Amino acid sequence: MGIDPGSRITGYGIIDLDGPRSRHIVSGSIKTDSSQPVPERLKTIFEGIAEVIQHYQPAEAAVEQVFMHRNPDSALKLGQARGAAICAVVVAGLPVSEYAARAIKQAVVGTGAADKTQVQRMIALLLNLPELPQSDAADALAVAMCHGHTRQTVQRLGAAVALAGRRR
Repeated sequence: MGIDPGSRITGYGIIDLDGPRSRHIVSGSIKTDSSQPVPERLKTIFEGIAEVIQHYQPAEAAVEQVFMHRNPDSALKLGQARGAAICAVVVAGLPVSEYAARAIKQAVVGTGAADKTQVQRMIALLLNLPELPQSDAADALAVAMCHGHTRQTVQRLGAAVALAGRRR
């Protein structure tokens, strides 16, 4: 499961990886009511992520890291939304990994400077989706794909190191 946290819209995406093949399971977004106080909005994010986890039972989750905004207030709100999402994942007992936005874009598009439209198009192409996913959902799917491929690479490297150790 990938999560793209936001104080107004938090994207989520679940994929299934089978070797080099990725299959889209579900994606969407949790929208908060900007007229509500921040604690209520955080509750909406927490409950929304918890509901997705309960329904789809992902094995693990990955979240985009906070990057420094020009506006400290925006960074604080993003951090709070991220915290609410991470809490929902941890309460469900799932392991959580974190990735920088540039690393996610690099993994999916091939450049860390990709824009949102490029991410949407690559996600649609890689997951064979009939249309472009909504921006926040595409970002969350990109987080999931980055994590899945990173995890597979680490597993392959671990196996290679173990094999090399036995040859000595």
